[in-house]
Amino acid sequence: MPLTYGAYTACLQDRSLPEALDVLKDAGLTGAEVNVGGFIPSPHCPVDALLASSTAREEYLGVFKDKAMTLSGLNTSGNPTSPLPNEGLKHAEDIRAAIRLAGLLGVKEIVTMSGTPGTDPSAKYPTWVVNPWNGIDMEILDYQWSVVVPFFKEIDALARDNDVQVCLELHPRNLVFNVPSFERLVEETGATHIKVNMDPSHLFWQQMDPIEATKRLGSLVGHVHAKDTRVFPGAAYRGVLDTDFGRVPAESEGKVPVAYGYWCNSWPQDPAWRFVALGLGHDTDYWARFLAAITEIDPEMNVNIEHEDAEYDNVEGAPDLRTQPPGGRRPALSRTWWTSHRSPSMARPPSVLAVDGHTLVWTKFRPHPDSSHR
Repeated sequence: MPLTYGAYTACLQDRSLPEALDVLKDAGLTGAEVNVGGFIPSPHCPVDALLASSTAREEYLGVFKDKAMTLSGLNTSGNPTSPLPNEGLKHAEDIRAAIRLAGLLGVKEIVTMSGTPGTDPSAKYPTWVVNPWNGIDMEILDYQWSVVVPFFKEIDALARDNDVQVCLELHPRNLVFNVPSFERLVEETGATHIKVNMDPSHLFWQQMDPIEATKRLGSLVGHVHAKDTRVFPGAAYRGVLDTDFGRVPAESEGKVPVAYGYWCNSWPQDPAWRFVALGLGHDTDYWARFLAAITEIDPEMNVNIEHEDAEYDNVEGAPDLRTQPPGGRRPALSRTWWTSHRSPSMARPPSVLAVDGHTLVWTKFRPHPDSSHR
C-alpha cells in the first residue's frame, strides 16, 4: 500500500467531526489525525466518553467508516514534564489517556512531546537549555534527564501494553528536540514503543536536514507531519534563536492556549523564520526526496499535513491550484492541504509536489481562529 495522506484537524475546530472529515475527503485525503489533549482543546474526540463506553467507541469509529476515512493518529502535544502543575500534570495524564484510548480504538500512533522540566526540584517554570557551554547548564540538564527518563519509561511500558507507538516531535523548547537527544532518550529508557514524529518544519530552522535525520533514525520514525519552514532575511541579524516575541493580551480573540492562563505569543514583524505552506520554504524536488526517504522506512507511513502558515487571508472555496495557469499567480489562501491527483502533463507551480506518479496539490479551507504557530 502507498503512504497514507491525511491531515491534523486542529484548525477545523469550528466544524463538527463529520464536517471536518468532509473537508479532508473533498481534498482527496484518506486519513485524519485528531487532537485529544495537551496544549489545545479536543473538539473532535470526546476522550472521557470514549474511554468509558464501548458503544461510544463503535459510534465514533463509525463516523470515520461512513466517510471512508482512516483515524490515522491521536495528538496530545504538550509539556508533560513541566513543573507547572496546571501544565505538566494535566499534559502527562493526557498522554496516558491518549495511549489507553488509542489501544481501545485500534489506533497505532499518538503524537506528543518530551516536554521541558525546570532547572531543579524547586523550579516553578520549565527551562530549555539551548547551548550548555556553561558548566551550570550541565547540572540543569542532569536534573531534567532525571525527570524525563523515568516518565518515559512509564509511558513506554503503557504504550507497549496497549500496542501503541508514542511518536515525539523533535520540537525546540523540549528536552528532546533533535536526533542525538532522541537517541539518548531511547538508550536511557530502553524504549521499544517510543519513536519520532518526523516534522521537518522544526528541523529546518535549526539548520538540520530532515532527509538525513530520517535516514539516521530509520525505523525509529513512526509518524510524519508535513509542514514547511522558510528562513527570512531577518535571520541575518536576529539569528534563529530569537526571543523578540510579544505578549498577546488576555482579551484578544483567537488567542491560542498552551496551558491554563497562558497562550501563544505574537511573532516579530520581521521574523528570522516562520512556518509556511509546503513548497514555499523548500522546493518540489526536496519534498519528493523527503517522501521517498519516508517510503523506504515504511511504505504505509501515515503522513499528515499540519498547516500553520498564518500569512494567508481566510478564503474558502478559492480556485484549486490545478486550475491555475503555468506561472499563474497563487491565490490568497488561509491554509493548505495536499490532495492526490494524477496529471502528469500538468505544468507544476511551486506548491505542487509529484511523488510516485501522483501530483500532490494544494486545496483550501477556512481555519478556526485558534490556529497556532506550533
